[in-house]
Amino acid sequence: MFSYLTLAQGIPADHPARQIRALVDRALVRLDAEFEKLYSSTGRPSIAPERLLRATLLMILFSIRSERQLMEQLNYNLLFRWFVGLEMDDAVWDVTVFTKNRERLIAGAVSQQFLEAVLVVAAKASQSATVTEREAAVELLDCVLGAEPQRGERKITLGADTQYQEERFIQALRDRGVAPHVSEYAPGNRGKNALSDGERSDARRSISQRRRKLIERVFGWSKLDRPMRQVKLRGLKRVDWFYRLTITAYNLVRMRKLIPIQAMTS
Repeated sequence: MFSYLTLAQGIPADHPARQIRALVDRALVRLDAEFEKLYSSTGRPSIAPERLLRATLLMILFSIRSERQLMEQLNYNLLFRWFVGLEMDDAVWDVTVFTKNRERLIAGAVSQQFLEAVLVVAAKASQSATVTEREAAVELLDCVLGAEPQRGERKITLGADTQYQEERFIQALRDRGVAPHVSEYAPGNRGKNALSDGERSDARRSISQRRRKLIERVFGWSKLDRPMRQVKLRGLKRVDWFYRLTITAYNLVRMRKLIPIQAMTS
């Protein structure tokens, strides 16, 4: 039996996956040079890293529990095959492909570059300790702000919860010209507060405190029924790699709602 329809023609024009893949493809084009560095030009042909990244995004977007279950669904789910880039009669990979190639992608910092290619500010997994979280926040802030001459006259603020109410962290923000809109301790613990009177009375502080709660939506989305709820990878590097991909997936979902599909596919 022959069919004159392509796999892509079977995907509805308004399907969310079509819009997300358009965004993913644009981002992956920018990473072509990085992918070339990861794979040797000799030996057996390997699985394209673009396909591996798309497959990992599928796990996050569709709440697939494991890579083995993903391979099973790629056998019969035409939408998944199209999203990854497999044709109808292409063989599905062995599940060990992920294990063997994940380290290459981690070593190449691909998840961070992929993250930067789709609109996210910054993300990083760290040890679960208040000190390391504050250190990570300063590191991410430096990545976002860039060099001092490039900042211009931008008025930068940073909203954070009470655990960031610590003298060294507040001073680090001041040194970078960032207004510390950090939540303060309640009566009884006011001695821990490090804000000055001027910073405390800043009219923008209440806005920052309201807006910072939006970040909880990101964590809620990533942990509700997706692989981040119970991470199966071990080691901070692997978890950080997967966490960045998860945040990338969240932003792709958000961008799909903000950008018309005509703009994505043109």
